[in-house]
This record gives sequence, C-alpha cells and structure tokens, in this order.
Amino acid sequence: MMCCMSVTRTQVYLTAEQRAGLDERARVERKTMAHVIRDAVDTYLAADVDGAERERLLADTFGSCPGLGERVPSRDEWDREIG
Repeated sequence: MMCCMSVTRTQVYLTAEQRAGLDERARVERKTMAHVIRDAVDTYLAADVDGAERERLLADTFGSCPGLGERVPSRDEWDREIG
C-alpha cells in the first residue's frame, strides 16, 4: 500500500507497445500501472545488487587456486594491467 511510502513523481515516455504491455500486465495482475512499473524497477535494481555480489565473490576468490601463483598475476597486478 502506498499510503505509508515516500514517493516522487517521475514522468517517462513510452512507446505504444510498452504502454500496451504495461496496461495488459496491470489488467492481468489487477494492479495499477504505477504498481507494475515500481515492481519492474525493484526487480531491475535487485539484479544490480546481484552483480555487485558477484563482483565481491570474484574478488574474494581471485587467485585462490593452489599452485597458480607463479603463472597468474596477483589481483593488484591484474588490475594495473587492465587499468
């Protein structure tokens, strides 16, 4: 329920196809179009958090395979080379 949320009004331009798709989804889900859009934005932003988590995991495990130290540069060396 929106009564307790702090919200800001935002205007976007949609193609006719995007608008029709949102209208249809809102009808099927019995939600307002605004609710459908907020749900989509939440999903999009949550996927970005997953990307950050993936990067953290890669950083934590980089170079963790035994015996590769001689053949694989350290994370700092790798970052400097890519840079």
